[in-house]
Amino acid sequence: MNTGKVDVLLGLQWGDEGKGKVVDVLTPNYDVVARFQGGPNAGHTLEFQGQKYVLRSIPSGVFQGGKVNLIGNGVVLAPDLFMDEAKDLEKSGHPLKNRLHISKKAHLIMPTHRILDRAIEAAKGKNKVGTTGKGIGPTYTDKTSRNGLRVGDILDHFEEKYASHKARHLQMLKALGWTDFDDLEQTEARWMEGIRYMKQFKLVDSEFEVNELLCSGKNILCEGAQGTMLDVDFGSYPFVTSSNTICAGACIGLGLGPNKIGDVFGITKAYCTRVGSGPFPTELFDSTGKMIREKGHEFGAVTGRERRCGWIDLVQLRYSVMINGVTKLILMKSDVLDDFDTIKACVGYRLKNGETTKNFPYEIEDVETVYKEIPGWKADLTKCTSEDQFPQSFKDYIKFIEDFLDVPVTIVSVGPDREATIVRK
Repeated sequence: MNTGKVDVLLGLQWGDEGKGKVVDVLTPNYDVVARFQGGPNAGHTLEFQGQKYVLRSIPSGVFQGGKVNLIGNGVVLAPDLFMDEAKDLEKSGHPLKNRLHISKKAHLIMPTHRILDRAIEAAKGKNKVGTTGKGIGPTYTDKTSRNGLRVGDILDHFEEKYASHKARHLQMLKALGWTDFDDLEQTEARWMEGIRYMKQFKLVDSEFEVNELLCSGKNILCEGAQGTMLDVDFGSYPFVTSSNTICAGACIGLGLGPNKIGDVFGITKAYCTRVGSGPFPTELFDSTGKMIREKGHEFGAVTGRERRCGWIDLVQLRYSVMINGVTKLILMKSDVLDDFDTIKACVGYRLKNGETTKNFPYEIEDVETVYKEIPGWKADLTKCTSEDQFPQSFKDYIKFIEDFLDVPVTIVSVGPDREATIVRK
């Protein structure tokens, strides 16, 4: 039997590591690109041939013809937003109907899920999690409480199923004292249009499809959304997303056995960012943080929100490498640090009891960071086309990261374009 391979690509920080670009660079080696969790709260930005694309729910392999792109059962899908995204791609010359398959077991984000998202977040007051308001959390809550509406439901008696779920949500909103329903009718009309549009795609029993493709010798790349530190179990809880963003989530979100997983590509920026609320030990509140934000264009692809910026956190990355079983590191946005005389890397946390640790602790709210200072390379990395052209100081920075994390850096990105990606020997 000619069995293919399954590799996983995911972010190792708090999201926004540049997964979309890397998937696009890696896809020539794969026949299938599959999304296994998350929803339209995660935006993957890709730039090539002078065009910029932001993908929210659609896998990043759609730009390469002849690939199967699969939205897996672990994803939550908003039909109206999916329709807008798909139509934009088709307008720009990327046919999707024959490239994109959708799992019947993926859950649907209803218009009332978005209202619930806003109402629940407002009720938290100062303890807000900082959600994108896209309805992700309430949809996953319905899923785990066995009240979900799934893609497969649109094929049979859908109107009555929808009405029943909507009535339940309205009761919940009434209990929360929420009265802002101004846009519901309009949103619902667009949402139903999205449902009709989705029916034009191949709706599949994805767990069978993905395993059959594998058995027939096809190579599969599983594409994670968000980042490891937003994982509902292993992230900085409760400031996390509602799904498993780690490597194990690929098995659950696609129906793959864990023994099928081969390489795990872990993506990290040369610094660190975070969007929304929650602890962030290496966050910079000074001109350095502002400089990183501006040079790195650190604004959310979907929300436009300013990202919080800080130095690379190797304690946090060591933890992410461990729980994902990372075999290959991909270092993004190193060029953003081109102008710094000195670059810092967090190599330890000092806890309240005075102890210093390299292990990521249960509570990171009040840890004090211990830094190692590394000389900057003071060179324009965007001009490099091979690793031989890297300044020695940058090579030293890469070596320091590799030694600390005990994983090789195999790809280095030195600019936003697809071409600005250097595969190391």
